[in-house]
Amino acid sequence: MAPREMVHKSNSSLIHESATSPSLTSVPIKSSSPPPRSSSDSLGRSSTSRRRDSIPITVERKDTLSTIPSDVASLVEPSFDENVLRALCEIDCGVPLLLDRIKQSMVSCREASVFFKKRAVLEEEYGKGLQKLARSTSEVYSMNDGKAGSFVHAWQSSMKLHEVMAENRIRFSQRLNEMSDELASLAKEVDKNRKQTKELASRYERALQEAEMNMEKSKARLDVSSEELERVLLQKEGESFNESAVQAKSPGVLGGKRALGKAVAKGGLLLKGKNPGNIQRQEDDIRSRVSSASDSYRKAFTDTQTMRQEYFNFQLPRILRALKECADEIDLGTQYHLTRYAFLFESIVLSDGSTLVPVSPDEGVGLKALIESIDNRADFKIYMQNYAYARGGGVPRGPRREGPAEEGFLPPLPTFSGGHTAQPPHMANNGAHPQILDRGRPTFGVDLAEQMARDNVEIPQILEKCCAAIEKYGQYSQGIYRISGMARKVNLLKERLDKDLESVNLDSDEWTCDINNVTSVLKLWFRELPDPLLTLGLHQGFVDAAKIENDRLRHIRLHERVNDLPDPNYATLKYFLGHLHRIAQCEADNSMSLQNLAIVFGPTLFGQISGNGSTSGHVNGGMADAAFQNKAIETILEHYTDIFVDESDSGA
Repeated sequence: MAPREMVHKSNSSLIHESATSPSLTSVPIKSSSPPPRSSSDSLGRSSTSRRRDSIPITVERKDTLSTIPSDVASLVEPSFDENVLRALCEIDCGVPLLLDRIKQSMVSCREASVFFKKRAVLEEEYGKGLQKLARSTSEVYSMNDGKAGSFVHAWQSSMKLHEVMAENRIRFSQRLNEMSDELASLAKEVDKNRKQTKELASRYERALQEAEMNMEKSKARLDVSSEELERVLLQKEGESFNESAVQAKSPGVLGGKRALGKAVAKGGLLLKGKNPGNIQRQEDDIRSRVSSASDSYRKAFTDTQTMRQEYFNFQLPRILRALKECADEIDLGTQYHLTRYAFLFESIVLSDGSTLVPVSPDEGVGLKALIESIDNRADFKIYMQNYAYARGGGVPRGPRREGPAEEGFLPPLPTFSGGHTAQPPHMANNGAHPQILDRGRPTFGVDLAEQMARDNVEIPQILEKCCAAIEKYGQYSQGIYRISGMARKVNLLKERLDKDLESVNLDSDEWTCDINNVTSVLKLWFRELPDPLLTLGLHQGFVDAAKIENDRLRHIRLHERVNDLPDPNYATLKYFLGHLHRIAQCEADNSMSLQNLAIVFGPTLFGQISGNGSTSGHVNGGMADAAFQNKAIETILEHYTDIFVDESDSGA
């Protein structure tokens, strides 16, 4: 029986040997192979192969695959296919097939690693460049004489948004570098394991080939000795020595004629005397050699058979399993990192989108909303007031506007409105707007405490009247308080309220058709207070409290400043901020968050002061604190219940 046929008697022998061998278990990899581990474990520990110099040699390898989380298991299934292992054992080229496959996988893995590295360089350059641009732009603008007010807040906030996106790109670059390094380490370690397993397989093959050659040599020696014994026996019995008969009876690896020629040449010398005693001694000597050659051949045959069984039934499946696991390891590792790259790439794009357009108000204000918060009209009005105040005390520039008639000055020209000459107050009377009698109880430009004491009220009447109309008709209006009304309508409503506040009906269609006229009048009333609502004396205290970084401490200090307000100012502030708090609760409809309302009313409630402490001061005085004014109003609105409602409830 041929050696290979003795090993492969049936297809079930391999499975039986694998199942019954104490050192080899033919079970799925889920139970015999270690579970996937994290990337840090893969990079921190190197794969080892423990081998014995003597046959058999066992191979033990550690997994180098980066972690495949449970949620990715559906994408890359790590189970081992035993049917593939059986198919590889049945073919003669199983080992070189897997070695070549691992080579291809390593090339793919290295290409992915190189791509991640190059992409990381691009992302890092983009992120750092954008970060540098945003920071330098913000610093340069703060040092230049650019526009202030709502524009500077929107501009600086947009630069911060760019910094956030730049930081996201830099973090993305760091993740790409990590994945590139992990893939490079994985390819290096798999290549090392491949070479070790290839060397191990070569050692087994060389050992089996040497055993087969030794067996063939032992068989050739046995054939020669058997032919000599047969020749002696023929001479002893007196039979003719027939070359063809001997040749027919002794087929072997060596040619029959060649072996017979050697036997005749060797035996011819021994049988020259044809002495029966000599023949007997020769027979005994040849029988001894035949017995020794037979024992040697039997031992070589048994060793070779055992080695074949050891190789094909035990070591070859283990080598193929090790190579297949190596191939699966690098394939799954590459696929995992590509999946991770796709997830990170998607996340960075979504992060940029959510930064530009936040999903919820808690995530901040988006870029578009910041740009829309710029109120050029209000900024210009404040700038114009500050500019006029700053130059009002100096020497007049240009021609004089007014003067005595004897010096040649003319009376002021009448103003035109809608194509008709505007008449003096005592003559103004048209069909659309009937004349309103002045009751002598002005509202605009009057000290807050004076008008409240005069009217004997706890809350200014104009504030109650306007807030009620705004909540009734404009609470859900888009951009309420941010959008200004028509200048002509605003001036007309101001005039009517200033002359006879009680006679003005804000529920009429004239004012409800555009509620922004009412909001503009209310803001104008706050701005024309001789002493701002938050008072000049407490202005610096509010600003210093707003500069505190700690949210809780800033809240406490602002609460203290609010409590320091005079009683009329405190009551007015409590009522008005309660109104704004209700407006902010409808942010989903009117797009006016607490931050947007604070931007609108920061300069209005604080007033603009100059270095000497007077109201409506120089732009470089009060406008420099605009951001902290807004922050103070925003913080008070955020903690409105803690500052006002709880206090009044406890007092009750």
